[in-house]
Amino acid sequence: MLEKWQAVVLGLVEGITEYLPVSSTGHLILAQSLIGLDQPDAKPALDAFAIVIQGGAILAVLGLYSARVAQLARGALGRDAAGRRLLANIAIAFLPAALLGPLVDDWLEQHLFRPLPVVAALFAGGAWMIWLGRARPEAEARAPLELDALDWRRALAVGLLQCVAMWPGTSRSMMTIAGGTLVGLRPRDAAEFSFLVGVPTLGGACVYKLAKNLAASARDGTPNLIETLGAGSVLLGVAVATVSAALAVRWLVAFLNRHGLAAFGWYRIALSAVMALAFWLGWVRIA
Repeated sequence: MLEKWQAVVLGLVEGITEYLPVSSTGHLILAQSLIGLDQPDAKPALDAFAIVIQGGAILAVLGLYSARVAQLARGALGRDAAGRRLLANIAIAFLPAALLGPLVDDWLEQHLFRPLPVVAALFAGGAWMIWLGRARPEAEARAPLELDALDWRRALAVGLLQCVAMWPGTSRSMMTIAGGTLVGLRPRDAAEFSFLVGVPTLGGACVYKLAKNLAASARDGTPNLIETLGAGSVLLGVAVATVSAALAVRWLVAFLNRHGLAAFGWYRIALSAVMALAFWLGWVRIA
């Protein structure tokens, strides 16, 4: 059973890190180890919870970007040309992960949902972001691309980069925000596109992971996610993630416009070094 304070901790970790380019899944896996939740009998439920709790981040974006969501709805009804074009680009960016995710999910869960691969991804992603930060002045010299002017080829490029983030510790936000800036979007617009693409991506992952957990429970006669962790704790974690994600998104957009991605790269490298030390000292299991 997940204690209420543990649910709050995981909700805060998820909400704060989901849209920051630092990997929410990686932070959740590390946090679970640090607060003693990495027990073998609870691992399937906790792995599923690490995805299901992202529903809170989805709710945060739907609330913060309600005007844009309304535009997308008008586009779906054929009443807004710009909304229809943006909706198509979101679908194109979402498609690669939607096709690849179910094919590799079992392999990823078996081999990469553990601290050591997460730390490796944090370090590699941090180095890449520092490099991107140094390339930022050259990119800023070019005329920025408005989000409404994004074409399907650039949207597809962002979607392909998003697939790399299936490796926990890489960060979906890092790959999509960096991808958006690489194809010419301003940091603010790259972040917004990342948030919007995250709605179907995270939503699909939540539904898929929850359905998979419930199906496995029914097939094997084992407790499901809610029975293992407790319905109240699961709902509390999602609620905390919603509020903290909304605050993190507001802060991130302002920060990216002023400083870019490099600072997050240094954070990732520092965190990977701290976790490597924790492994060496035996504070966290490497398994």
